[in-house]
Amino acid sequence: MKKVLILGVNGFIGHHLSKRILETTDWHVYGMDMMTDRINDLLDNPEYKSRMHFFEGDITINKEWVEYHVKKCDVILPLVAIATPSTYVKQPLRVFELDFEANLPIVRSAAKYGKHLVFPSTSEVYGMCHDDEFDPEQSELICGPINKPRWIYSCAKQLMDRVIWGYGMEGLNFTLFRPFNWIGAGLDSIHTPKEGSSRVVTQFFGHIVRGENISLVDGGAQKRAFTHVGDGIDALMKIIANQNGIASGKIYNIGNPHNNYSIRDLAGMMLKLATEYPEYAESVKQVQLLETTSGAYYGAGYQDVQNRVPKITNTCEELGWQPTTDMADTLRNIFDAYRSQVAEARALMD
Repeated sequence: MKKVLILGVNGFIGHHLSKRILETTDWHVYGMDMMTDRINDLLDNPEYKSRMHFFEGDITINKEWVEYHVKKCDVILPLVAIATPSTYVKQPLRVFELDFEANLPIVRSAAKYGKHLVFPSTSEVYGMCHDDEFDPEQSELICGPINKPRWIYSCAKQLMDRVIWGYGMEGLNFTLFRPFNWIGAGLDSIHTPKEGSSRVVTQFFGHIVRGENISLVDGGAQKRAFTHVGDGIDALMKIIANQNGIASGKIYNIGNPHNNYSIRDLAGMMLKLATEYPEYAESVKQVQLLETTSGAYYGAGYQDVQNRVPKITNTCEELGWQPTTDMADTLRNIFDAYRSQVAEARALMD
């Protein structure tokens, strides 16, 4: 029976992972977050009361609680991070302070107490890598110039990967996982009307619900390999289980190379799908695709990656895992999940 510490348990990955653990294993979840909106159903479920342990707190403040629970638990997942591009551009120091500085003591505690650290790296560490597919062991990590603060997230995460690898050389049991555009219900709030404040699928979805135009940054030609969160959690569960230590000292891309679409393609698929739902059919008629520049949308410090495809050979072979959810089913899952929230999202227009 494992004890799993999830910092950022109310986040996108955190709440999906907690749900899967409680539903399919006898493991205990010890979670910290500043909010509970995504995990209220888990906290209220009498079947999970004995295994779902939640503390409302902040990793930058409640450091003693964190260290005590690192010592107490078997597997440590520090999932607290800023991961929205608009913040990289507008508040780069905040990104560094949370994503690197606040997480470093947790890494050190995991090393100190001999725990399995499962740390979220990011597909962004590859930056503007020129490879057709990004290889966790071979690909070069390429960032833009210093005057493009968009890259502080990539650099902070890359530095953390290197620090963790260094601790691994001194005995830390770690696994780094790199999510490639995981999407699904609960990614961000669709009740956030501000451009750039959430990630692309949720942003587009909010616009569709409210009948607002969708902005395609630099024409929307840039591609992403989208991954259904359920497939991502499948891989993460295998990493946490770590049968025979297979995941120890490894770096895994977790993504679906078959779901590689441009942002323009994504918008088109979402607009078409919306017409099939009575909740969205009227509002979607008002939506137009408009082109804008990255400078106008994000600010002068933005720079983008044109293609981002994961090489998942070692993930599949070592973990016995395959992504199975295609793009159509992934998007339909999201549309189904938000049907009950349409009224609240539309109220933002008032």
